Amino acid sequence: MVQKLPLIGAALLSFCVLAPAAQAQDGRTTLGITRLITNDTLGDRQDRWRSGGFNVSAFRGPAWDGQLPSQPFQIMEYRFRGEAITPEDLVNPDPGDRLYAGTWWLGAHTHFDWRGLEVTAGADVAVTGEQSGIRSLQSSVHDLLSMPRIDLEDYQVEDGVYLHGTVEVARSLQWRLAEVRPFVEVQGGVETLARVGVDVTFGTLGQGGLRARDPITGQRIAGITNIADEGGWSFLLGADTAYVDSSVFLPSDRGFEVEESRHRVRAGANYGFGQSNIFYGVTWLSEEFVGQPDSQVVGSLSVDLRF
Repeated sequence: MVQKLPLIGAALLSFCVLAPAAQAQDGRTTLGITRLITNDTLGDRQDRWRSGGFNVSAFRGPAWDGQLPSQPFQIMEYRFRGEAITPEDLVNPDPGDRLYAGTWWLGAHTHFDWRGLEVTAGADVAVTGEQSGIRSLQSSVHDLLSMPRIDLEDYQVEDGVYLHGTVEVARSLQWRLAEVRPFVEVQGGVETLARVGVDVTFGTLGQGGLRARDPITGQRIAGITNIADEGGWSFLLGADTAYVDSSVFLPSDRGFEVEESRHRVRAGANYGFGQSNIFYGVTWLSEEFVGQPDSQVVGSLSVDLRF
């Protein structure tokens, strides 16, 4: 049963899913696929809060010519991802710690140029709670690896199905050997927030391609590569701050209060060889709820091998 239907999510879901069907074009192909794993074990090596997730995106459209099209729906990104958010103690959580939240996400996003601005707009359907099966899956993995069992059946967010919309607007500026890319972003649905930040890229790897933002960390991963790109290095830095209005993951009716300000600082390295590339990054995440005793660091890994 749909428990929430935010207008922004409904509008953007129609915008990115229904419109391409009405404007189908010949010659579409898969231009790139990204696979990203994010886990705090790859960062501060602790199993808590933004504990882990994975993201798979497929990019489809006409042949890539090195720049964004001026019309939406030409380049589409189809996302599938899962995430586990946990309290610090997986067996006997502190009563004030956040709830366990397992979530599946399925969405469609379009990338285009609007008067010199880089726009990403889209929507996801999110399935939360025990019905997602993520707690059971994570518990099985923990059992297999002799890690603590996750006994949180009665300490997790409720089952729900939500629509979640995201719009990002950015501008890429070349400054000496770096690309500086300020951006603004708004989200509505599962978490409602407004964000402003900047990304800086050093190096030539990825120039003439398309990078997509990971929703958890903000890391920008190579989604479409320039066919002439034969490898090398790029180093990526970024930071952003958000005003958070509400979060399904921190329900106020159960006594949780979101931190109104949420910050992320990230760094990553991207190495390419031939048409293959490997990315690793770390991200510092500030506290997300009132009473969270500490910030955390998560790591992200993407391996794209092409032969």
